[in-house]
Amino acid sequence: MPTVRIKRQGQALEPMTDAPFDVEEFLRQPLVVRIATGKRVVRPTWFLWEDEAFWVFTGQWSRLADRLRADSAFELVVDTCDIRTGRTLQVIARGHGSAVEWDAARARRKLVRYLGPDESLWDDRFKVKEGPAEGIWWVRLVPDTLWISDQSFTPSISGR
Repeated sequence: MPTVRIKRQGQALEPMTDAPFDVEEFLRQPLVVRIATGKRVVRPTWFLWEDEAFWVFTGQWSRLADRLRADSAFELVVDTCDIRTGRTLQVIARGHGSAVEWDAARARRKLVRYLGPDESLWDDRFKVKEGPAEGIWWVRLVPDTLWISDQSFTPSISGR
């Protein structure tokens, strides 16, 4: 299947009606995004797709916010490949990012995707603190362009 290119028109992305799969549904899954910034640094991380942007945590432990301040350009990929079924989907994004204020409600929405709804079972390092957080903030990655591709194939090896 061909790759579908979706561009930003003003404040919104073009409709994704020609995409080979439901992009919103795909990006709601608890997958890993790999983000590349200007210095060819690639980092895998959990993400939240919301308001036509990718949202990731960053903080004092990371240089992501500093890299984006120096050069706001980014590229990222979210993909899956199931060798048993052949289902292979990918979303590649290119755009600009920035560090923004911490939002505990958004953090909770992101973490529920990966850790489940029962916060009492979460590892202590993922406990969400209400109000302003010290040393942690959001990075908002706004794509100018999305490339959406279904690279699925018929598997030649079954039952691996």
